[in-house]
Amino acid sequence: QLQLVESGGGLAQPGGSLRLSCVASGFYLNFYSIAWFRQAPGKEREGVSCITIGGATTDYADSLKGRISLSRDDARNTVYLQMNDLRSEDTAVYYCAANERDWCSSDASMYGHWGQGTQVTVSS
Repeated sequence: QLQLVESGGGLAQPGGSLRLSCVASGFYLNFYSIAWFRQAPGKEREGVSCITIGGATTDYADSLKGRISLSRDDARNTVYLQMNDLRSEDTAVYYCAANERDWCSSDASMYGHWGQGTQVTVSS
């Protein structure tokens, strides 16, 4: 059974950092393009960043550009989202998603497989 599990969320102070993990089971992540999305209360789901099968990364959220980096560890079947200089507006549930094609999109409907999400709260 194909499954994605996010972890690494929690409470962070403004200016702090978090590293979110997306672990896959039932399939190899390096055969899929993997994206991170986030959804804040009362807002639509927003694309954050994505890595293709070939390893190319694209950042979508303008407010996060320069503060995030995406990486993949094939040996651990895990994709990481490193977030730095966190702000209160980064508070959201963060989801990872997979699609079987070697391209990325910020359109959530392009992804057929989703994790359950991990809560990130940025507050002093």
